[in-house]
Amino acid sequence: MTQVLLGTKNPGKTAEALDILSGLPGIRWRTHADCPFSDVEETGSTFLENALLKAATIDGETGLPVLSEDAGLEVPALGGEPGVRSARYSGEPVDYARNNALLLERLSGVADRKARFVAVAALWLPDGQAFVCTGVLRGRIADSSRGTGGFGYDPLFVPSGATKTLAEMTLAGKNEISHRRRAIGRMRTLLADLVASGDLAGG
Repeated sequence: MTQVLLGTKNPGKTAEALDILSGLPGIRWRTHADCPFSDVEETGSTFLENALLKAATIDGETGLPVLSEDAGLEVPALGGEPGVRSARYSGEPVDYARNNALLLERLSGVADRKARFVAVAALWLPDGQAFVCTGVLRGRIADSSRGTGGFGYDPLFVPSGATKTLAEMTLAGKNEISHRRRAIGRMRTLLADLVASGDLAGG
């Protein structure tokens, strides 16, 4: 059984990732709760750079294979904001309600409310191998917050073809369509191959 560490301290991301990855043979998932690691400053200019930075840094600290992810919201009408600054859109400390309020304020009177969530999952192995998978969920920004589930911008994001925000969906419903599901779901297939081939090094 190979140990693989989820490289996030965010309980919402941890819950979603474990739901998507559950039942994968040959892997024992570890989290920050049972294998603590330091904060990693996200200095990258893209989701890809940040995902790789987090995975490599946490691997270097713990010696375990690390699956990290960076994700955020992009709104074309705002020039791609909030982008890589999604979690800290309204400043420090991270405050989701304040971020949502700022987004609504900046979209006030804007007709084009198209948006997309982007997730990049990066797996870093102790021998330096790296694997990357990406997922995108397209939709639009609602006129007001709705729902109490999820986290981040979920109360404002309505996926294409849906009427509910992500925060109004169940975790299972969200995980069927989310950007994180698409990125980590693709990584799940890759992980299964690495386990089968014996290439997944770990503790």
